[in-house]
This record gives sequence, C-alpha cells and structure tokens, in this order.
Amino acid sequence: MERPAHLPPSDFFVRSRPTVDHPLVIMLSACLGGVGCGVDGGTNGDHASLRSWLTRPEVRLVMFCPEDFSFGTPRMTPDNHGGNGFDVLDGKARSVAEDGTDWTTGMVKAALAMRDHALREQVDLAILMDISGACGSTVTYLGPRFAKHKLYQQGPGVAAAALIRAGIPVISQRDDRSLRMLRDLLDGTHTLTDERDHWEKEWYQTYFAS
Repeated sequence: MERPAHLPPSDFFVRSRPTVDHPLVIMLSACLGGVGCGVDGGTNGDHASLRSWLTRPEVRLVMFCPEDFSFGTPRMTPDNHGGNGFDVLDGKARSVAEDGTDWTTGMVKAALAMRDHALREQVDLAILMDISGACGSTVTYLGPRFAKHKLYQQGPGVAAAALIRAGIPVISQRDDRSLRMLRDLLDGTHTLTDERDHWEKEWYQTYFAS
C-alpha cells in the first residue's frame, strides 16, 4: 500500500529549520487547539499533549474550524456521500448533515476559506482532525457515520482536500510517526521509535486491503 501523497515529503523534516525569528507556520484544526468548536461545542477529545509542544516560540499556530465557519456551533454532523473531499470539490459527491440536509455549498465555501486563510498566512504544514468530513486527511466516513453498518473511505475531507490541492502537506492527530518527526525537529533531537502513521496501522491496512 502506497504512502499517501498528502503527507509531508520525505525531506520536509530535514530541510525545515524553524527559529523564533522564522517559525514554522502550522495550521491546526481549531478543536485540536482546544477551541470548543466541535459539533457539540466540545473539543473532540483531549489534545493537551499535542498542544504542549506546538505552543513554543519556533511555531506559529493558525487555527481554523471550517465547519464552524459555515454552520456555527453547535451543529449537526456532516459526512461525505458518494466520494471523498476531492470529489465534493469537483461536484461529484455531496456533503450531507446527519438529518439528510445537503450542506455541500457551505462545506465547499468553508474549505476554500480555510485554504485562502492558509495561503495568506503562508502555512507550511497542517495538522487536522482525522475522520472529519471537513478536516479528515487519511480516512473519512463514506456516507453517514451514524449508519448501522459504517463505511469508511480513503482520502481527505473537503477542507483538507482544498489545502492539499494548494500544496500544503497535511497530517492528522493519528499520524504518530510524522508527529514524532515534527516534535524531534522542534526539539533538535532524533528519536528511534516504531511509531506509525495512520495509513501504516493494522486497522487501515486490513480495512483497505485490495
């Protein structure tokens, strides 16, 4: 199974040299940053350990929640039907709220707003909430997540797809190898671990086996 193209290129963690004067600009799903913008007003889990090493002077964080941008908080949960985020951007699939309402127009608007904000801020890398219909990068639901028999699909959510097409590498909170390499870059260390990115993990390899 091939390494997903949206992940940072192999030399990203070698050529990047962030400093206080020239920090690494990271776009972060706002919920990962501790903002209560999840569908229920929460933060989709506790990500304090992630924030603890991102909030340092060699990093400039740019936080954005595309779903909150278009639909506010709290809100229903949207998922992509008929394809992934690239397909939604191309008009080949739809973003649908849990009650069946078509949210495609609002989702595309939010995705493009997130992309434009990232480009204005000269973002180097995005860390986004995986499996989200907007911010997912490696895996998203195919159709409604509340279905009795859930289906998953490879590929990004709508906002992540817009960032990827703009040339911005994307990782998720589940990409343990990439997060470790990023942390080592910021710490100036090199850690030998057996951590794996989401696509390398057993569940992904089994579910998406051809």
